[in-house]
Amino acid sequence: MDIIDIIAIYVKGDYIIMNNVLSGIRWQEQSTESEALLARLEEAAVAPMKGGLEAEVCSITLPDTKLVLKIWNRESRPDVPIQYQVLEQLFRQGCAVSRPYAWGLDAEGHQVLLTSSGGMPVKKVNAASLAAIAANLLDVHKLEIDSSGSLKVPAYDFADYFFPAWAEQPEIQTLAQELAERGKLTAHQLIHGDYHLGNILEDSGRFIIIDWTNVQLDDPRYDIAWSMLLFRVYLTERNASVYRSAFAAKSSYSQAELELFEALAALRWLQLHRTTGVPVQRNTLKAIRTLIRENRYLPDSLSESL
Repeated sequence: MDIIDIIAIYVKGDYIIMNNVLSGIRWQEQSTESEALLARLEEAAVAPMKGGLEAEVCSITLPDTKLVLKIWNRESRPDVPIQYQVLEQLFRQGCAVSRPYAWGLDAEGHQVLLTSSGGMPVKKVNAASLAAIAANLLDVHKLEIDSSGSLKVPAYDFADYFFPAWAEQPEIQTLAQELAERGKLTAHQLIHGDYHLGNILEDSGRFIIIDWTNVQLDDPRYDIAWSMLLFRVYLTERNASVYRSAFAAKSSYSQAELELFEALAALRWLQLHRTTGVPVQRNTLKAIRTLIRENRYLPDSLSESL
């Protein structure tokens, strides 16, 4: 047996295992348009994709359709039914999201979500693409949530959700509480919760929002500010400035409002840096120090620990 035969056996075995994952799924909720599609999944070619820390991801290819299956088989236990229902409403309103087809449970009881394929990772950005990416997030915030309807998006305590470790960091806790009170936080609008280039795909010039693990009702100003901070820390200063300007041009939020909430986002980044960790690239710490120095709501002393 030569190496080609060994590879062929391995690939065939992997193919069988992946397709068994599909055959064991018990679909709990699906769109009316997806019934015929789900019936054809036995014909699909299934292959693993690069996933995240919380779930495995598979590509599912039919002759005329490409799909993505996300399987939460690790420690994370998000509310996948809510993700499915939010995506369905956003998709029907024309927002830039993957089309949801169904959610269910696999043979081991793990939650799974089946959606259309959203495209490829974003490699380059320019003024036009950054403006489109900003506009997409603002569109998400416009989804009207009827409290009397069937869609029950959760609203968490802001501190518990975004600052779970601040009790061990009193200087961050005190300042974050002051900023949250000063900003008059609300929790009535849909937010993505972790909007950055890693959660955006490009498909023929259109930018698709993925990974709705953190979807909830909260303050859209914080959603924007967290996104702006991540763009500033991990992209070039020029691109970050263009991105910030896009929000100023397309929303009614003032620069002072966004600066205050960006200070709040920076405090969260610092907390994560000190505890669970965040990606640190060559210029990351320099960028966060500059942000702290330039933000009127943050003391320079915060940069000393970096």
